[in-house]
Amino acid sequence: MLDQKCEYSGDILEASIEKIESLLKKDYGISKRSLAILALQEDEEIVGLIKTGEPESFVRIKEIIDHTKSHYASPLSYIISIRRQEEASRIATKSVEQTSQIKLTYKEKLSRAMIRPLTGIPILVLILYYGLYKFVGEFGAGTVVDFIETDIFENHINPVMVRLFTSIIPWSVIRELFVGDYGIITLGFRYAVALILPIVTTFFIAFAIIEDTGYLPRLSLLIDRLFKKIGLTGRAVIPMVLGLGCDTMATMVTRTLPTKRERIISTILLALAVPCSAQLGVILALFAGNPKALWIWLGVLVFVFVAVGYLSSKILSGEAPSFYMEIPPLRMPKISNVLVKTYTRVQWYFTEILPMFILASVFIWLGQLTGLFNLTVSLLAYPVRWVGLPEKTAVAYLFGFFRRDYGAAGLYDMKKLGLFTGNQLVVAVVIMTLFLPCIAQFLMTVKERGWKTGVAISVFILLFSFSVGYILNFLLNTFGILL
Repeated sequence: MLDQKCEYSGDILEASIEKIESLLKKDYGISKRSLAILALQEDEEIVGLIKTGEPESFVRIKEIIDHTKSHYASPLSYIISIRRQEEASRIATKSVEQTSQIKLTYKEKLSRAMIRPLTGIPILVLILYYGLYKFVGEFGAGTVVDFIETDIFENHINPVMVRLFTSIIPWSVIRELFVGDYGIITLGFRYAVALILPIVTTFFIAFAIIEDTGYLPRLSLLIDRLFKKIGLTGRAVIPMVLGLGCDTMATMVTRTLPTKRERIISTILLALAVPCSAQLGVILALFAGNPKALWIWLGVLVFVFVAVGYLSSKILSGEAPSFYMEIPPLRMPKISNVLVKTYTRVQWYFTEILPMFILASVFIWLGQLTGLFNLTVSLLAYPVRWVGLPEKTAVAYLFGFFRRDYGAAGLYDMKKLGLFTGNQLVVAVVIMTLFLPCIAQFLMTVKERGWKTGVAISVFILLFSFSVGYILNFLLNTFGILL
Protein backbone atom coordinates (compact mmCIF):
# COMPACT_ATOMS: atom_id res chain seq x y z
CA MET A 1 0.00 0.00 0.00
CA LEU A 2 0.93 3.65 -0.35
CA ASP A 3 3.25 4.93 2.38
CA GLN A 4 1.07 7.71 3.79
CA LYS A 5 3.79 9.31 5.90
CA CYS A 6 6.22 9.58 3.00
CA GLU A 7 3.48 10.71 0.66
CA TYR A 8 2.46 13.75 2.63
CA SER A 9 5.54 14.77 4.66
CA GLY A 10 6.65 17.38 2.13
CA ASP A 11 5.96 17.04 -1.56
CA ILE A 12 9.12 15.16 -2.55
CA LEU A 13 7.57 13.98 -5.80
CA GLU A 14 6.74 17.49 -7.02
CA ALA A 15 10.19 18.77 -5.98
CA SER A 16 11.84 15.95 -7.94
CA ILE A 17 9.79 16.76 -11.04
CA GLU A 18 10.89 20.42 -10.86
CA LYS A 19 14.56 19.45 -10.41
CA ILE A 20 14.50 17.15 -13.44
CA GLU A 21 12.72 19.85 -15.48
CA SER A 22 15.51 22.30 -14.68
CA LEU A 23 18.16 19.83 -15.86
CA LEU A 24 16.54 19.17 -19.25
CA LYS A 25 17.97 21.52 -21.88
CA LYS A 26 17.09 19.92 -25.24
CA ASP A 27 13.75 20.11 -27.02
CA TYR A 28 12.14 16.65 -27.21
CA GLY A 29 8.84 17.71 -28.74
CA ILE A 30 6.82 17.41 -25.53
CA SER A 31 6.74 19.45 -22.32
CA LYS A 32 9.64 19.11 -19.89
CA ARG A 33 7.19 18.29 -17.10
CA SER A 34 5.85 15.32 -19.07
CA LEU A 35 9.42 14.17 -19.72
CA ALA A 36 10.27 14.49 -16.02
CA ILE A 37 7.21 12.44 -14.99
CA LEU A 38 8.01 9.72 -17.54
CA ALA A 39 11.65 9.70 -16.44
CA LEU A 40 10.59 9.20 -12.80
CA GLN A 41 8.53 6.21 -13.96
CA GLU A 42 11.69 4.96 -15.74
CA ASP A 43 10.04 4.79 -19.14
CA GLU A 44 12.63 2.98 -21.28
CA GLU A 45 12.22 5.16 -24.38
CA ILE A 46 12.39 8.47 -22.50
CA VAL A 47 15.29 7.37 -20.29
CA GLY A 48 17.15 6.26 -23.44
CA LEU A 49 16.51 9.59 -25.17
CA ILE A 50 17.79 11.62 -22.21
CA LYS A 51 20.79 9.35 -21.70
CA THR A 52 21.78 9.75 -25.36
CA GLY A 53 20.93 13.44 -25.75
CA GLU A 54 22.13 14.80 -22.41
CA PRO A 55 24.63 12.36 -20.85
CA GLU A 56 25.96 14.98 -18.42
CA SER A 57 22.53 15.83 -17.04
CA PHE A 58 21.43 12.17 -17.05
CA VAL A 59 23.82 11.25 -14.22
CA ARG A 60 22.19 13.84 -11.96
CA ILE A 61 18.67 12.89 -13.15
CA LYS A 62 19.36 9.24 -12.28
CA GLU A 63 20.41 10.27 -8.79
CA ILE A 64 17.15 12.23 -8.37
CA ILE A 65 15.10 9.24 -9.57
CA ASP A 66 16.85 6.85 -7.15
CA HIS A 67 16.50 9.35 -4.28
CA THR A 68 12.79 9.79 -4.97
CA LYS A 69 12.20 6.03 -5.17
CA SER A 70 13.80 5.58 -1.74
CA HIS A 71 11.07 7.73 -0.15
CA TYR A 72 8.19 5.50 -1.24
CA ALA A 73 7.27 1.90 -0.49
CA SER A 74 5.41 1.53 -3.80
CA PRO A 75 6.70 2.00 -7.38
CA LEU A 76 6.73 5.60 -8.58
CA SER A 77 4.43 4.70 -11.48
CA TYR A 78 1.82 3.68 -8.89
CA ILE A 79 2.37 6.82 -6.79
CA ILE A 80 2.02 9.08 -9.85
CA SER A 81 -1.15 7.28 -10.98
CA ILE A 82 -2.66 7.70 -7.52
CA ARG A 83 -1.80 11.42 -7.62
CA ARG A 84 -3.52 11.75 -11.01
CA GLN A 85 -6.56 9.91 -9.70
CA GLU A 86 -6.74 12.16 -6.62
CA GLU A 87 -6.46 15.28 -8.77
CA ALA A 88 -9.16 14.00 -11.15
CA SER A 89 -11.43 13.24 -8.18
CA ARG A 90 -10.80 16.73 -6.76
CA ILE A 91 -11.71 18.40 -10.06
CA ALA A 92 -14.78 16.18 -10.47
CA THR A 93 -15.95 16.91 -6.91
CA LYS A 94 -15.72 20.67 -7.50
CA SER A 95 -17.23 20.57 -11.00
CA VAL A 96 -19.97 17.92 -10.85
CA GLU A 97 -23.19 18.11 -8.86
CA GLN A 98 -24.81 14.76 -8.10
CA THR A 99 -28.47 14.23 -7.31
CA SER A 100 -29.42 12.14 -4.29
CA GLN A 101 -30.93 9.37 -6.42
CA ILE A 102 -29.17 7.99 -9.44
CA LYS A 103 -31.06 5.64 -11.71
CA LEU A 104 -28.74 2.96 -13.01
CA THR A 105 -28.92 2.12 -16.69
CA TYR A 106 -29.15 -1.47 -17.91
CA LYS A 107 -25.51 -1.34 -19.04
CA GLU A 108 -24.36 -0.11 -15.63
CA LYS A 109 -26.33 -2.87 -13.87
CA LEU A 110 -24.75 -5.46 -16.16
CA SER A 111 -21.33 -3.91 -15.64
CA ARG A 112 -21.64 -4.20 -11.87
CA ALA A 113 -22.95 -7.76 -12.18
CA MET A 114 -19.82 -8.70 -14.13
CA ILE A 115 -17.60 -7.49 -11.27
CA ARG A 116 -19.44 -9.10 -8.31
CA PRO A 117 -18.27 -12.72 -7.69
CA LEU A 118 -21.82 -14.03 -7.14
CA THR A 119 -22.98 -12.93 -10.60
CA GLY A 120 -19.63 -12.39 -12.36
CA ILE A 121 -18.47 -16.03 -12.16
CA PRO A 122 -21.63 -17.45 -13.85
CA ILE A 123 -21.28 -14.78 -16.56
CA LEU A 124 -17.64 -15.81 -17.07
CA VAL A 125 -18.65 -19.49 -17.29
CA LEU A 126 -21.28 -18.66 -19.94
CA ILE A 127 -18.73 -16.68 -21.97
CA LEU A 128 -16.19 -19.52 -21.79
CA TYR A 129 -18.80 -22.14 -22.66
CA TYR A 130 -20.42 -20.41 -25.64
CA GLY A 131 -17.45 -18.32 -26.77
CA LEU A 132 -14.70 -20.94 -26.49
CA TYR A 133 -16.16 -24.42 -26.12
CA LYS A 134 -19.14 -24.14 -28.50
CA PHE A 135 -17.85 -21.61 -31.05
CA VAL A 136 -14.10 -22.31 -31.09
CA GLY A 137 -14.11 -25.92 -29.90
CA GLU A 138 -17.14 -27.42 -31.62
CA PHE A 139 -17.58 -25.16 -34.64
CA GLY A 140 -14.01 -24.03 -35.41
CA ALA A 141 -12.02 -27.06 -34.24
CA GLY A 142 -14.81 -29.51 -35.12
CA THR A 143 -16.98 -28.63 -38.10
CA VAL A 144 -14.56 -26.37 -40.00
CA VAL A 145 -11.43 -28.43 -39.30
CA ASP A 146 -13.16 -31.69 -40.30
CA PHE A 147 -14.26 -30.16 -43.59
CA ILE A 148 -10.87 -28.68 -44.51
CA GLU A 149 -8.77 -31.60 -43.31
CA THR A 150 -10.91 -34.51 -44.52
CA ASP A 151 -12.74 -33.19 -47.59
CA ILE A 152 -9.97 -30.96 -48.92
CA PHE A 153 -6.59 -32.23 -47.75
CA GLU A 154 -7.01 -35.99 -47.23
CA ASN A 155 -9.30 -36.53 -50.22
CA HIS A 156 -7.74 -34.12 -52.71
CA ILE A 157 -4.56 -32.18 -51.89
CA ASN A 158 -2.43 -34.87 -50.20
CA PRO A 159 -3.03 -37.63 -52.82
CA VAL A 160 -2.30 -35.21 -55.67
CA MET A 161 0.90 -33.95 -53.98
CA VAL A 162 2.11 -37.50 -53.29
CA ARG A 163 1.60 -38.49 -56.95
CA LEU A 164 3.23 -35.28 -58.16
CA PHE A 165 6.37 -35.58 -56.04
CA THR A 166 6.63 -39.31 -56.72
CA SER A 167 6.71 -38.56 -60.45
CA ILE A 168 9.25 -35.71 -60.31
CA ILE A 169 11.55 -36.82 -57.46
CA PRO A 170 12.97 -40.35 -57.85
CA TRP A 171 14.93 -40.26 -54.56
CA SER A 172 12.78 -41.40 -51.64
CA VAL A 173 14.98 -39.58 -49.11
CA ILE A 174 14.30 -36.19 -50.78
CA ARG A 175 10.66 -37.08 -51.39
CA GLU A 176 10.14 -37.75 -47.67
CA LEU A 177 10.96 -34.11 -46.94
CA PHE A 178 7.87 -32.97 -48.85
CA VAL A 179 5.27 -35.78 -48.75
CA GLY A 180 6.54 -38.22 -46.11
CA ASP A 181 4.92 -38.96 -42.77
CA TYR A 182 6.36 -35.70 -41.40
CA GLY A 183 6.65 -33.89 -44.74
CA ILE A 184 6.35 -30.16 -45.36
CA ILE A 185 3.10 -30.56 -47.33
CA THR A 186 1.52 -33.69 -45.85
CA LEU A 187 2.14 -32.67 -42.23
CA GLY A 188 3.49 -29.13 -41.77
CA PHE A 189 1.30 -27.35 -44.34
CA ARG A 190 -1.71 -29.52 -43.44
CA TYR A 191 -1.41 -28.74 -39.74
CA ALA A 192 -1.00 -25.01 -40.41
CA VAL A 193 -3.91 -24.64 -42.86
CA ALA A 194 -6.34 -27.43 -41.97
CA LEU A 195 -5.99 -27.46 -38.18
CA ILE A 196 -4.51 -24.22 -36.91
CA LEU A 197 -5.94 -21.60 -39.30
CA PRO A 198 -9.67 -22.30 -38.66
CA ILE A 199 -9.08 -22.60 -34.91
CA VAL A 200 -7.17 -19.34 -34.49
CA THR A 201 -9.64 -17.55 -36.76
CA THR A 202 -12.66 -18.55 -34.66
CA PHE A 203 -10.74 -17.82 -31.45
CA PHE A 204 -9.72 -14.34 -32.59
CA ILE A 205 -13.31 -13.59 -33.64
CA ALA A 206 -14.54 -14.54 -30.15
CA PHE A 207 -11.67 -12.66 -28.48
CA ALA A 208 -12.25 -9.51 -30.56
CA ILE A 209 -15.95 -9.49 -29.63
CA ILE A 210 -15.12 -9.89 -25.91
CA GLU A 211 -12.41 -7.25 -26.14
CA ASP A 212 -14.58 -4.71 -27.97
CA THR A 213 -17.36 -4.91 -25.36
CA GLY A 214 -15.07 -3.69 -22.56
CA TYR A 215 -15.40 -6.96 -20.64
CA LEU A 216 -11.67 -7.54 -20.00
CA PRO A 217 -11.21 -4.72 -17.42
CA ARG A 218 -14.24 -6.08 -15.55
CA LEU A 219 -12.73 -9.55 -15.64
CA SER A 220 -9.57 -8.05 -14.13
CA LEU A 221 -11.57 -6.70 -11.18
CA LEU A 222 -13.50 -9.95 -10.81
CA ILE A 223 -10.44 -12.12 -10.31
CA ASP A 224 -8.18 -9.57 -8.63
CA ARG A 225 -8.80 -11.09 -5.20
CA LEU A 226 -7.86 -14.58 -6.43
CA PHE A 227 -4.78 -13.30 -8.24
CA LYS A 228 -3.56 -11.54 -5.09
CA LYS A 229 -3.34 -14.99 -3.47
CA ILE A 230 -0.79 -16.01 -6.08
CA GLY A 231 1.28 -12.83 -5.92
CA LEU A 232 -0.40 -11.05 -8.85
CA THR A 233 -3.20 -8.53 -9.34
CA GLY A 234 -6.09 -8.18 -11.75
CA ARG A 235 -3.70 -6.34 -14.06
CA ALA A 236 -2.08 -9.71 -14.85
CA VAL A 237 -5.32 -10.79 -16.52
CA ILE A 238 -4.17 -8.92 -19.64
CA PRO A 239 -1.06 -11.06 -20.35
CA MET A 240 -2.93 -14.20 -19.25
CA VAL A 241 -5.79 -13.55 -21.67
CA LEU A 242 -3.30 -12.59 -24.40
CA GLY A 243 -1.61 -15.92 -23.65
CA LEU A 244 -4.76 -17.63 -24.86
CA GLY A 245 -3.92 -16.04 -28.21
CA CYS A 246 -0.13 -16.45 -28.21
CA ASP A 247 2.04 -17.16 -25.15
CA THR A 248 5.09 -15.67 -26.85
CA MET A 249 3.39 -12.30 -27.28
CA ALA A 250 1.94 -12.50 -23.76
CA THR A 251 5.40 -13.16 -22.27
CA MET A 252 6.57 -9.92 -23.86
CA VAL A 253 3.54 -8.07 -22.42
CA THR A 254 4.50 -9.12 -18.86
CA ARG A 255 7.01 -6.25 -18.94
CA THR A 256 4.02 -3.94 -18.27
CA LEU A 257 3.60 -5.45 -14.79
CA PRO A 258 5.07 -3.12 -12.16
CA THR A 259 7.34 -5.48 -10.15
CA LYS A 260 9.97 -8.08 -11.04
CA ARG A 261 8.21 -10.61 -8.79
CA GLU A 262 4.94 -10.28 -10.72
CA ARG A 263 6.77 -10.54 -14.05
CA ILE A 264 8.52 -13.78 -13.04
CA ILE A 265 5.35 -15.40 -11.64
CA SER A 266 3.38 -14.45 -14.77
CA THR A 267 6.12 -15.84 -17.03
CA ILE A 268 6.11 -19.17 -15.15
CA LEU A 269 2.31 -19.49 -15.33
CA LEU A 270 2.20 -18.55 -19.02
CA ALA A 271 4.85 -21.15 -19.88
CA LEU A 272 3.18 -23.82 -17.74
CA ALA A 273 -0.60 -23.55 -17.60
CA VAL A 274 -1.92 -21.15 -20.27
CA PRO A 275 -2.57 -22.89 -23.62
CA CYS A 276 -2.38 -20.71 -26.74
CA SER A 277 -5.44 -20.34 -28.97
CA ALA A 278 -4.37 -22.92 -31.53
CA GLN A 279 -3.46 -25.49 -28.90
CA LEU A 280 -6.62 -24.75 -26.92
CA GLY A 281 -8.76 -25.19 -30.02
CA VAL A 282 -7.19 -28.57 -30.81
CA ILE A 283 -7.64 -29.62 -27.17
CA LEU A 284 -11.34 -28.70 -27.31
CA ALA A 285 -11.60 -30.79 -30.49
CA LEU A 286 -9.87 -33.71 -28.73
CA PHE A 287 -12.48 -33.60 -25.95
CA ALA A 288 -15.46 -33.12 -28.27
CA GLY A 289 -18.24 -35.44 -27.10
CA ASN A 290 -16.48 -36.19 -23.79
CA PRO A 291 -17.35 -33.34 -21.37
CA LYS A 292 -16.25 -35.33 -18.31
CA ALA A 293 -12.71 -35.54 -19.70
CA LEU A 294 -12.80 -31.82 -20.50
CA TRP A 295 -13.77 -30.93 -16.92
CA ILE A 296 -11.02 -33.14 -15.46
CA TRP A 297 -8.46 -31.48 -17.74
CA LEU A 298 -9.73 -28.03 -16.81
CA GLY A 299 -9.78 -28.87 -13.09
CA VAL A 300 -6.17 -30.08 -13.17
CA LEU A 301 -5.11 -26.97 -15.09
CA VAL A 302 -6.83 -24.57 -12.66
CA PHE A 303 -5.37 -26.43 -9.66
CA VAL A 304 -1.85 -26.29 -11.15
CA PHE A 305 -2.25 -22.60 -12.02
CA VAL A 306 -3.33 -21.66 -8.49
CA ALA A 307 -0.94 -24.03 -6.66
CA VAL A 308 2.18 -23.09 -8.63
CA GLY A 309 1.28 -19.39 -8.47
CA TYR A 310 0.73 -19.57 -4.70
CA LEU A 311 4.01 -21.42 -4.08
CA SER A 312 5.87 -19.02 -6.36
CA SER A 313 4.48 -16.04 -4.44
CA LYS A 314 5.76 -17.58 -1.19
CA ILE A 315 9.21 -18.45 -2.56
CA LEU A 316 9.87 -15.20 -4.42
CA SER A 317 10.43 -12.20 -2.17
CA GLY A 318 8.83 -8.82 -2.83
CA GLU A 319 6.13 -6.36 -1.83
CA ALA A 320 2.47 -7.38 -1.92
CA PRO A 321 1.01 -6.15 -5.24
CA SER A 322 -1.51 -3.32 -5.48
CA PHE A 323 -4.04 -2.75 -8.25
CA TYR A 324 -6.11 -0.03 -9.85
CA MET A 325 -7.71 0.16 -13.31
CA GLU A 326 -9.90 2.52 -15.27
CA ILE A 327 -13.18 0.87 -16.31
CA PRO A 328 -14.48 1.90 -19.74
CA PRO A 329 -18.23 1.79 -20.42
CA LEU A 330 -19.81 -1.39 -21.74
CA ARG A 331 -20.77 -1.22 -25.40
CA MET A 332 -21.98 -3.35 -28.25
CA PRO A 333 -19.04 -4.60 -30.34
CA LYS A 334 -18.67 -3.02 -33.77
CA ILE A 335 -18.54 -5.49 -36.64
CA SER A 336 -15.88 -3.40 -38.40
CA ASN A 337 -13.65 -3.47 -35.29
CA VAL A 338 -14.08 -7.22 -34.89
CA LEU A 339 -13.28 -7.91 -38.54
CA VAL A 340 -10.20 -5.64 -38.61
CA LYS A 341 -8.80 -7.07 -35.37
CA THR A 342 -9.45 -10.65 -36.48
CA TYR A 343 -7.88 -10.14 -39.90
CA THR A 344 -4.79 -8.42 -38.46
CA ARG A 345 -4.23 -11.07 -35.80
CA VAL A 346 -4.84 -14.03 -38.10
CA GLN A 347 -2.51 -12.56 -40.71
CA TRP A 348 0.23 -12.04 -38.10
CA TYR A 349 -0.31 -15.45 -36.51
CA PHE A 350 -0.45 -17.38 -39.76
CA THR A 351 2.67 -15.72 -41.17
CA GLU A 352 4.39 -16.76 -37.94
CA ILE A 353 3.24 -20.38 -37.69
CA LEU A 354 3.51 -21.45 -41.35
CA PRO A 355 7.31 -20.89 -41.54
CA MET A 356 7.67 -22.53 -38.11
CA PHE A 357 5.75 -25.62 -39.19
CA ILE A 358 7.76 -25.88 -42.41
CA LEU A 359 10.97 -25.43 -40.42
CA ALA A 360 9.84 -28.10 -37.95
CA SER A 361 9.29 -30.55 -40.83
CA VAL A 362 12.81 -29.80 -42.12
CA PHE A 363 14.32 -30.33 -38.66
CA ILE A 364 12.45 -33.62 -38.25
CA TRP A 365 13.65 -34.75 -41.69
CA LEU A 366 17.25 -33.87 -40.81
CA GLY A 367 16.79 -35.56 -37.45
CA GLN A 368 15.62 -38.75 -39.16
CA LEU A 369 18.62 -38.70 -41.52
CA THR A 370 21.09 -38.26 -38.65
CA GLY A 371 19.27 -40.51 -36.20
CA LEU A 372 18.84 -37.63 -33.73
CA PHE A 373 15.05 -37.62 -34.13
CA ASN A 374 14.72 -41.31 -33.27
CA LEU A 375 17.18 -40.92 -30.38
CA THR A 376 15.18 -38.04 -28.87
CA VAL A 377 11.91 -39.94 -29.32
CA SER A 378 13.41 -43.02 -27.65
CA LEU A 379 14.53 -40.89 -24.67
CA LEU A 380 11.08 -39.31 -24.36
CA ALA A 381 9.53 -42.79 -24.55
CA TYR A 382 10.73 -43.55 -20.99
CA PRO A 383 8.64 -40.90 -19.21
CA VAL A 384 5.81 -41.54 -21.70
CA ARG A 385 5.63 -45.22 -20.68
CA TRP A 386 6.01 -44.18 -17.04
CA VAL A 387 2.73 -42.24 -17.21
CA GLY A 388 0.92 -45.06 -19.03
CA LEU A 389 0.79 -43.68 -22.59
CA PRO A 390 1.57 -45.27 -25.98
CA GLU A 391 5.20 -44.80 -27.01
CA LYS A 392 4.15 -42.95 -30.17
CA THR A 393 2.98 -40.09 -27.91
CA ALA A 394 6.66 -39.18 -27.55
CA VAL A 395 6.62 -38.00 -31.17
CA ALA A 396 3.74 -35.58 -30.42
CA TYR A 397 5.62 -34.20 -27.41
CA LEU A 398 8.69 -33.64 -29.54
CA PHE A 399 6.46 -31.75 -31.99
CA GLY A 400 5.25 -29.72 -29.01
CA PHE A 401 8.74 -28.36 -28.44
CA PHE A 402 8.67 -26.82 -31.93
CA ARG A 403 5.18 -25.45 -31.26
CA ARG A 404 2.65 -26.44 -28.64
CA ASP A 405 -0.17 -26.47 -31.18
CA TYR A 406 1.97 -28.67 -33.46
CA GLY A 407 2.18 -31.21 -30.63
CA ALA A 408 -1.54 -31.00 -29.87
CA ALA A 409 -2.23 -31.65 -33.55
CA GLY A 410 -0.09 -34.82 -33.25
CA LEU A 411 -2.34 -36.00 -30.41
CA TYR A 412 -5.35 -35.21 -32.60
CA ASP A 413 -4.04 -37.54 -35.30
CA MET A 414 -3.42 -40.29 -32.72
CA LYS A 415 -6.95 -39.98 -31.39
CA LYS A 416 -8.37 -40.30 -34.92
CA LEU A 417 -6.39 -43.54 -35.28
CA GLY A 418 -7.91 -44.86 -32.03
CA LEU A 419 -4.57 -45.09 -30.19
CA PHE A 420 -5.87 -43.60 -26.91
CA THR A 421 -8.33 -44.77 -24.29
CA GLY A 422 -10.35 -42.03 -22.63
CA ASN A 423 -8.06 -41.99 -19.58
CA GLN A 424 -4.90 -41.96 -21.69
CA LEU A 425 -6.26 -39.06 -23.72
CA VAL A 426 -6.81 -36.91 -20.62
CA VAL A 427 -3.34 -37.72 -19.26
CA ALA A 428 -1.72 -37.02 -22.65
CA VAL A 429 -3.49 -33.68 -23.06
CA VAL A 430 -2.69 -32.57 -19.48
CA ILE A 431 1.02 -33.27 -20.08
CA MET A 432 0.93 -31.54 -23.48
CA THR A 433 -0.70 -28.45 -21.94
CA LEU A 434 1.87 -28.29 -19.14
CA PHE A 435 4.77 -29.33 -21.40
CA LEU A 436 7.81 -27.28 -22.39
CA PRO A 437 7.13 -23.88 -23.94
CA CYS A 438 7.70 -23.79 -27.69
CA ILE A 439 11.00 -22.53 -29.09
CA ALA A 440 9.61 -19.03 -29.77
CA GLN A 441 8.24 -18.66 -26.23
CA PHE A 442 11.46 -20.05 -24.73
CA LEU A 443 13.52 -17.46 -26.61
CA MET A 444 11.15 -14.68 -25.53
CA THR A 445 11.40 -15.86 -21.90
CA VAL A 446 15.20 -15.79 -22.14
CA LYS A 447 15.05 -12.31 -23.64
CA GLU A 448 12.72 -10.95 -20.93
CA ARG A 449 13.98 -12.84 -17.85
CA GLY A 450 17.55 -13.88 -18.75
CA TRP A 451 19.22 -17.22 -19.57
CA LYS A 452 19.34 -18.61 -16.04
CA THR A 453 15.68 -17.94 -15.34
CA GLY A 454 14.57 -19.13 -18.81
CA VAL A 455 16.44 -22.44 -18.57
CA ALA A 456 15.38 -22.98 -14.93
CA ILE A 457 11.70 -22.46 -15.83
CA SER A 458 11.95 -24.91 -18.76
CA VAL A 459 13.66 -27.65 -16.71
CA PHE A 460 11.08 -27.27 -13.93
CA ILE A 461 8.21 -27.47 -16.43
CA LEU A 462 9.59 -30.59 -18.15
CA LEU A 463 9.86 -32.50 -14.86
CA PHE A 464 6.64 -31.08 -13.45
CA SER A 465 4.48 -31.91 -16.50
CA PHE A 466 5.27 -35.63 -16.44
CA SER A 467 4.97 -35.74 -12.62
CA VAL A 468 1.43 -34.32 -12.82
CA GLY A 469 0.62 -36.80 -15.62
CA TYR A 470 1.83 -39.69 -13.47
CA ILE A 471 -0.24 -38.56 -10.47
CA LEU A 472 -3.35 -38.08 -12.63
CA ASN A 473 -2.95 -41.53 -14.22
CA PHE A 474 -2.47 -43.08 -10.77
CA LEU A 475 -5.60 -41.39 -9.36
CA LEU A 476 -7.77 -42.35 -12.35
CA ASN A 477 -6.72 -46.00 -12.08
CA THR A 478 -6.89 -46.11 -8.26
CA PHE A 479 -10.46 -44.80 -8.13
CA GLY A 480 -11.56 -46.82 -11.18
CA ILE A 481 -12.54 -43.76 -13.23
CA LEU A 482 -13.16 -44.57 -16.89
CA LEU A 483 -13.60 -41.74 -19.40
